[in-house]
Amino acid sequence: MKKHRIDGQETREHLLTAAGKCFAKKGFWETTNADICKEANINTAAVNYHFSSKDNLYIEAWRYSFERSMNTYPPDGGVAPEASTEEKLQGRILAIMQRIGDPDNYETEIIHKEMANPTGLLTDTIHKVIKPIDDGMKAIIRELLGSAANEQDIQFCLMSIMSQCFGPMLRLRRARAGFDPSGLPFEFDVEALAEHVTEFSLAGIRTIRDKAKKRQTKSQGKKALDTPQDRSEL
Repeated sequence: MKKHRIDGQETREHLLTAAGKCFAKKGFWETTNADICKEANINTAAVNYHFSSKDNLYIEAWRYSFERSMNTYPPDGGVAPEASTEEKLQGRILAIMQRIGDPDNYETEIIHKEMANPTGLLTDTIHKVIKPIDDGMKAIIRELLGSAANEQDIQFCLMSIMSQCFGPMLRLRRARAGFDPSGLPFEFDVEALAEHVTEFSLAGIRTIRDKAKKRQTKSQGKKALDTPQDRSEL
């Protein structure tokens, strides 16, 4: 009986890995249960036995790939809790780049296929697992921007940083896989790119922080002018 449980767990993991690979390559709509089982070298009936449906397997395959990636590349990038805020930012940027660039990680490609031809099946799952990561990055950005910054300042900085991570790393990944015929202008080291993006982002954050302070000072000055004087001062 114990052997049966182990075999069942191994079969489930083989299916999850094979499904992640197939969904990353072809997307949900073009992938069949037969494709997945062929990739896993498992009987076709195993999908329904272990996951009840292709829909459930799709969700679980993405979650499985995501969790494996997070275990390999923790969101904090291995930076110590007592490190500076700037170092924490670089750690998170590096971790994002490493996850995107890992050829054995299918989460990013699955999301791109989902965006191109949506099923809606991953929406809730992605939101639940990505939100804490986004919140962690936003907390770092908020600290760097200072108290004068508003939510739009924070969100814009987050989007800017994420685009600097995804753009070059996706191009690198696809060029190495032979999917980008134009190739890369040059090969680059991921750690070096993470350092550059951090420095570039910190420079931008300092500019936004200064603008936010000026905006706050101007707003406080306007409020002071608009506030009626106390009668005792008249």
